[in-house]
Amino acid sequence: MIEIKSLHKSYKTGSTSLHVLKGIDFSVKEGEMVSIMGSSGSGKSTLLNILGILDEADEGTYTLDGVLIKNLNEKIAARYRNKFLGFIFQSFNLINYKTALDNVAMPLYYQGMKRNERMDRAMHYLEKVGLADWATHLPNELSGGQKQRVAIARALASDPKVLLADEPTGALDSKTSYEVMEIIQSINDEGKTILIVTHEEDIAHMTKRIVHLKDGLIINDTPVQQIKAKAEAHV
Repeated sequence: MIEIKSLHKSYKTGSTSLHVLKGIDFSVKEGEMVSIMGSSGSGKSTLLNILGILDEADEGTYTLDGVLIKNLNEKIAARYRNKFLGFIFQSFNLINYKTALDNVAMPLYYQGMKRNERMDRAMHYLEKVGLADWATHLPNELSGGQKQRVAIARALASDPKVLLADEPTGALDSKTSYEVMEIIQSINDEGKTILIVTHEEDIAHMTKRIVHLKDGLIINDTPVQQIKAKAEAHV
């Protein structure tokens, strides 16, 4: 589903150049649920931006569902994002003056779907995340956990190939974080490919594989089952 080879990315800061990604090799199979961890400056946000077709690498290749993502103009990049990807953000990114239902339906509007059809589909996904009764509420009438569920429903509405979640539990308390992660796990159980950037160990352990970045390189890439087995062996 995702294949990255020898990925490099640098940013110019004045007269100096900051080498953020230093030759990343990384692949994700269809249906996997992978967390990406690393301290600030490790390159995880840059990697997520490249995966999300929001930025482009200087060197190396990125293939998404068999399509080489390279030298795209903004119109094609936007079309690919809409076709392949669903985004979940820490800050929810909901439109404050639109209802939960309208927020979920928004990506479908940009796909040119008729109003009745997109509203039906948006309601289906609100039901999926347990918020059908809150469809007519505005974001300021929802709790943090409810807002994130709306954001998940919106990400799912266009039936993307891959869900990219950037610190999806970062603004939530522990109990709500686990509830949101259980919803994300259930979506993965249905076969959706999911990548989660997080700095929280317990959240990472709710995925199936943990990739650790440090100074622009992958230093560890381990199945969670293996980590748990190792921990139990030391008890």
